[in-house]
Amino acid sequence: MPSHAYPKLHNAMWPGLVGKGTDPGQERPISLERMLELTAAATVDGQRFDGIDYFLFHPHTDPDASEDQLRRIADLIASHGFAVGSLVAPIWPGTVGDSAMGSPVQRAKFINAVKKACRIARIFNDHGVRQYGVIRIDSAEFGIAKWREHPAENTRRIAATFREAAIVAAAHGERLAAEGEICWAGMHSWKDMLDLLEAVDMPGSLGFQCDLAHTYLYLLGYNAPEHALLTPGYSSADFQAAYRQMTEKLRPWTIDFHVAQNDGEVHGAGAHDKTGKHCRADDPAGKLDIVACSGHWLEGAAERGIRHVCWDGCMFPNATLENPATWNTILRTMLAVRNAHGWS
Repeated sequence: MPSHAYPKLHNAMWPGLVGKGTDPGQERPISLERMLELTAAATVDGQRFDGIDYFLFHPHTDPDASEDQLRRIADLIASHGFAVGSLVAPIWPGTVGDSAMGSPVQRAKFINAVKKACRIARIFNDHGVRQYGVIRIDSAEFGIAKWREHPAENTRRIAATFREAAIVAAAHGERLAAEGEICWAGMHSWKDMLDLLEAVDMPGSLGFQCDLAHTYLYLLGYNAPEHALLTPGYSSADFQAAYRQMTEKLRPWTIDFHVAQNDGEVHGAGAHDKTGKHCRADDPAGKLDIVACSGHWLEGAAERGIRHVCWDGCMFPNATLENPATWNTILRTMLAVRNAHGWS
């Protein structure tokens, strides 16, 4: 029996999509149905995943799907015994949205994407398949070169867009979580991420989504050397001090959490720019003690409204995703996180 009831353990559906496609050299997307089957088949000592987190775009979901279509998707997810947790709004160019620091037209597209995500969230909530979780966003501006042309002004624009989006979400009873990741302009270092959250200044409606793989690269200052907290050849004591410094700044804002592993390298595929490389949970090159690092972020998690955690393994090869052992190892790791840091 599980030692704690919370956090519930979720698997992300978007690894079947991110970096996949039909262009030459790309691997095919994996359908929602198959991702659900793979997740449902995982078991460790009789325990299974509790739910999924979900990307609201093709081919898994039409963001303009009818209520009946969305309820059928909810029925499919529930048929596996899963809840739906956090939803990823389609805020990027080429989906529904566009850059949060762009022109008024681009920023209006971003807000529209959040509105569509809130509509789907309401339908899932009314259905009963979703009772917790956030809506995930980022700045939807790939890379930081354009941001660097006018850093203060561009951060101000992103903050204004996020603030408007957070007002929309709050009106629907939802919270937004901005995922810190080195590829997103204005969110590409722990300090820039903190500055942005403070500029938005809506802690009840917009917070931080931590991904262990991405925040590890924050320590290294990959896209912001001036904010690096670690240098090559760092010791265990150096790491602990740096990790505490980062988490003490960002943890109060953290309302959504992704368990992940990173080997200190970046990776990109398809239209997804280079970002924190997700590794297998048991990858020998992984730099993180997943259980110990998770504890830094999950301190006080229940008080911040966190009720689940999600595994994120973007851009794994399809052969890895199709291997049942992958999911059993991930589930075993997440159970270890809950056993060490969970609550009832």
